[in-house]
Amino acid sequence: MDWGTDLWDQYDHIDKHTQSGLDLVERYIKFVKERTEIEQSYAKQLRNLSKKYAKRGGKEEQDCKFSNHASLQEILNELNDYAGQRELIAENMMTGICVDLTKYLQDLKQERKTHLADAKKAQQNLEISFKQLESTKKRFAKEWAETEKATQQAEKTENDINATRLDVEKAKTHAHGRIHTAEECRNDYAAQLQKYNKEQNFFYYTEIPQIFNKMQDMDELRIRRMAEGYCQFADIEKKVQPIISKCLEGISTAGGKINEKQDSMLFIEQHKSGFERPADVEFEDYTQGIKSATSESSLNPPKVRAKLWPFSKKTKPPLAEDFSHLPPEQRKKRLQSKIDEISKELQKALDQSEALEKMKGVYEQNPQMGDSSSLEPQISETSQNIGRLRGELAKYETWLSEAVGGEESSNAINNNTQHTGVAAEQPQNIYLEFDDEFDDVETPVGQCMALYTFQGNSEGTISITEGEMLSVMEEDKGDGWMRVLRAGGEEGYIPSSYVK
Repeated sequence: MDWGTDLWDQYDHIDKHTQSGLDLVERYIKFVKERTEIEQSYAKQLRNLSKKYAKRGGKEEQDCKFSNHASLQEILNELNDYAGQRELIAENMMTGICVDLTKYLQDLKQERKTHLADAKKAQQNLEISFKQLESTKKRFAKEWAETEKATQQAEKTENDINATRLDVEKAKTHAHGRIHTAEECRNDYAAQLQKYNKEQNFFYYTEIPQIFNKMQDMDELRIRRMAEGYCQFADIEKKVQPIISKCLEGISTAGGKINEKQDSMLFIEQHKSGFERPADVEFEDYTQGIKSATSESSLNPPKVRAKLWPFSKKTKPPLAEDFSHLPPEQRKKRLQSKIDEISKELQKALDQSEALEKMKGVYEQNPQMGDSSSLEPQISETSQNIGRLRGELAKYETWLSEAVGGEESSNAINNNTQHTGVAAEQPQNIYLEFDDEFDDVETPVGQCMALYTFQGNSEGTISITEGEMLSVMEEDKGDGWMRVLRAGGEEGYIPSSYVK
């Protein structure tokens, strides 16, 4: 069964049916667009939520050392990655469904318009042929009536005894002329009738069936494309389900990492003062009588016992550079942290000094590359900075020695002295190898491995394959994307949740 055979006379219904199909495609495109807007809004709200509850600042960073605080931060990071997957769903739906179907809809409208125009044109041609048939038929009828009238007049004239021979001949000649004209009209009518029947047969059995069958193929293809669009609506979300599942697994893993005992021990380490508990209050005996003003007690008044109530509000003492305002344990930790910080700065300054000395040597050997004297201010400033840092390091090491005692402090001092001494003893002028180019080259901040294959169709993104090793050029800044460099030199952005 097909439209051309069974619906040859249902042009109006075919017109309405195909228009209804176009309306359905348009409705589905609008539906998917609204779905993408919902996904984008949902992703934006999730990102704002994770950003709102993410911890910032020194005190909050210190709290993140506790497993229950750190786990919440991991959950917020996973939620941010989850939001990225919702954005990916919206983007793929827009490009894979809305854009493609919109283009297909325009082509479909044009094709339908062409088929309907062909059908109307065929109908008009048949109607013109029918009008020509009617015209020749009317002319034949008219001429035949005139012929019969002329024949009757000739017979009447011939039977009239008063008519002359000339009148009879004239009437017969006229009748024969009308008969000849009627025969020509009859032949024209017969030829036009044959032509019309042939055109009508072609119209109903060939031309219209072909047009309607093309429209049937067009409509069935539209239905198939709609079915694919419906399936694609689900497939797009299925493709990101593994990553969404990993995000949810990451949230569960973050909950499993919490260790309440470890958090309690960390809290103790952070805040224990190292003070001894107060001794018993001594009994003061007033039954011995009043002592003289020059007694020993007046010369050496009793010590006033400090209040060490654990729940009383304590006023913060003024901050001291050697952290002497802190309890012993906390003071040692702060001093050690300060020493580590200064050691890192000192090592950095030493490396900078070594690089400047190398550059100065190169300039001296190759004056065309630069003026060596232009580096003197930087070298002098770096040397002063190194001297200042060494002085601060010695000062804090002395304070640490006082805080922890001889043996412990000597170990700490030896370790730090060895750390800085090795750097100081390194040769200042090494000219074994030197790169001629001083252009700043961006170095990777880390490495990562692709967990999934990603097709970078948007501008600025690149495609990666599962298991591929990548160099991280720019970490995720909270928007769910990171910039990476492939082994072949291709650089671009990828979703952060696609790599490990």
